[in-house]
Amino acid sequence: MDKRDQSKKDEIILRQLEVIRSMTEHNLSRMGADFWGTPTPEKHVPVAPLPEKEKRIPPADGGEKKAPEAAEQKQEDTAKAPPKENIEDLQKELDSYVGLSAVKREVKDLINLAAVERLRRQHGLPTADMSLHMVFSGNPGTGKTTIARLMARVYHSLGILSKGQLVEVDRSGLVAGYVGQTAIKTRKVIDSALGGVLFIDEAYALNGGGANDFGQEAIDTLLKAMEDHRDDLVVIVAGYDGLMDEFIHSNPGLESRFNRFLHFADYTAEELLAIFRMQCEKGCYILEPEAEAPLRSLLERRMADAASFGNARGVRNLFEQILVRQAGRLAGQASVNREDLTRITAADVEAVGRANDLEAKER
Repeated sequence: MDKRDQSKKDEIILRQLEVIRSMTEHNLSRMGADFWGTPTPEKHVPVAPLPEKEKRIPPADGGEKKAPEAAEQKQEDTAKAPPKENIEDLQKELDSYVGLSAVKREVKDLINLAAVERLRRQHGLPTADMSLHMVFSGNPGTGKTTIARLMARVYHSLGILSKGQLVEVDRSGLVAGYVGQTAIKTRKVIDSALGGVLFIDEAYALNGGGANDFGQEAIDTLLKAMEDHRDDLVVIVAGYDGLMDEFIHSNPGLESRFNRFLHFADYTAEELLAIFRMQCEKGCYILEPEAEAPLRSLLERRMADAASFGNARGVRNLFEQILVRQAGRLAGQASVNREDLTRITAADVEAVGRANDLEAKER
């Protein structure tokens, strides 16, 4: 092969690599959704208030002064609650999630209870003093945040919450490093969650810092807010099994306010495979039938340590690793067509498995 032919071949390979890279980035960007198929809601960016000097500026022509409430009104309009969704549509969305059978039953019971309580209020009948605060327990990647987000939307659709947003924090978002600052920091987070759900991940970390820790101050501030805003705030605490039980039973105030426990079981190999197929569908990929057996085997090996694998989160990571192997395989082909770009083969899956085995040996 002369230099011109080699140069031409190199140019073709470079073009193919660029096509593969752009297609992969495009497909991954289309999957801006959680693992169960629900689109990730757009983040609300609050409007910063205008400086005082910009609120009141006398016009040069001596006309009417600018209203000082204009900036506040704009912020208020921005923060208005989204329209309420149809409860039947939300229930269908719940049913569409992979797995979570026990959680789905519990959530449906909560939806029915809340709906009946709303009807009783509408008919002037007395209602029970119902606590909607919940404890979610389970390993990472089992759907806790997804269900919390759905519950916020459900309670908003039923008129229980005025806005239906989800605010997610952990210990670092509530606890400060100086005396008196934790209560202020926690109250700011609570204020942002009013009208919706405050989701505290790994909540047991709040009371695990020893005698001089400020986590208890965050807990006390939270308990007071749950009482003061009981009509427009739902708090969900989440984390590992066992640790969440210890956390709730460590404080009488927590025990009295959290009486609903939802356990999120690890996914089975078949459910993880279904989640992987869902990822393929979203990204316009086709998993070849011959690839399913090695993929199942790889999933079973990884899920042996569910906590570190991350369940559905681990499937997302595995999916991206397989795409890298697919890109490497395509880069070695003389030509690449549209069908090639969509196919995930057994060779792609097995390459990831071999790489994992090699890493395990090196450790």
